[in-house]
Amino acid sequence: MSFEVFLTQDAEDDIFDIYSYVSENDSQLKADKLFEKLKVTCLKLKDLPSRGHIPPELKRINVVEYLEVHFKPYRIIYQIVDNQVFVHCVLDGRRNLQDLLQERLIR
Repeated sequence: MSFEVFLTQDAEDDIFDIYSYVSENDSQLKADKLFEKLKVTCLKLKDLPSRGHIPPELKRINVVEYLEVHFKPYRIIYQIVDNQVFVHCVLDGRRNLQDLLQERLIR
């Protein structure tokens, strides 16, 4: 069974922010490669979305409807609804997930 994958506006903004940061602080070439790899990782969820795991920070507070997969230090957090996958955020795994999610709620 194949799933449709959708990126929320927040996830698109996350990827754009990551791209901009790498482009400005490293190189355009590395930013382009990273963008492509993040995109591919998200789109691979169409084949086997249940391969992810519940983020431990969310599991501790009984929020179990979200899963995550990793690419390098980045955490891709998503939700499966019927035959659709919604990518909600792409976050730097070196940062505190709880802090990042709280910042989201404030926006």
